[in-house]
Amino acid sequence: MKDTKTLILGGVRSGKSRLAERLAHETELPVIYVATATIEDEEMRQRVALHQAHRPDHWQVIEEPIQLAAVLQQYAAPSHCLLIDCLTLWLTNLLVQNDPEQFNQQRQALLDTLSNLAGRIILVSNETNLGVTPLGELSRYYCDEAGKLHQDVAQLCNQVIMTIAGLPLILKGERS
Repeated sequence: MKDTKTLILGGVRSGKSRLAERLAHETELPVIYVATATIEDEEMRQRVALHQAHRPDHWQVIEEPIQLAAVLQQYAAPSHCLLIDCLTLWLTNLLVQNDPEQFNQQRQALLDTLSNLAGRIILVSNETNLGVTPLGELSRYYCDEAGKLHQDVAQLCNQVIMTIAGLPLILKGERS
């Protein structure tokens, strides 16, 4: 699976990031970890620290909360593995900007870029649409956009995996 794109979905603490890190390690390629999180409070700082503790020190880390497509274009290559964690944090970063034009441009740029990338690409995202419909308008909008993004990204990926309780369930593609 040299030139492949994998989307890993799962709920909070489902094991999706650990699975993505394991798959990236197994490629035996240099890994570029693209982190989309922003740290706004102490709880998020602790979450980021936990992720950092699991990553090998030799992995290159790029922090980019908005311009994800540009980073992917710059770093994707057949000789590298890009691990993007996570799409829903990136989506949140775009939505809180409250700029529909930027949102649409960045979303389309990601989809256009993904379809043309070479190398091993692993994308992590939170599956938020397995429960009840949220009460607030912004929450419903977020869930709608996350669902549409996941569907569009899944179409561009060779493999889609859902993680539940640390267990991977292959939805599309072969087990690697």
